[in-house]
Amino acid sequence: MDAKAMARIEAHLKSTFANATVNLKARPKQKDSAEVYVGDEFIGVVFEDEDEDGSYMFEMAILAEDLNG
Repeated sequence: MDAKAMARIEAHLKSTFANATVNLKARPKQKDSAEVYVGDEFIGVVFEDEDEDGSYMFEMAILAEDLNG
């Protein structure tokens, strides 16, 4: 994933989640994806969509230990 795509996705996520602290970081060994952070906390990964050029998929796990209640 190139820097231009990462910047576009980051801007979209910031707008969608109304959170200016969302940021993407390149993955050194994976060129088709980027890590997503809110501040310093890792929240998921964005992947290039293999089926639709120019589209991306955001994957975020929610662990039982992260849920209150």
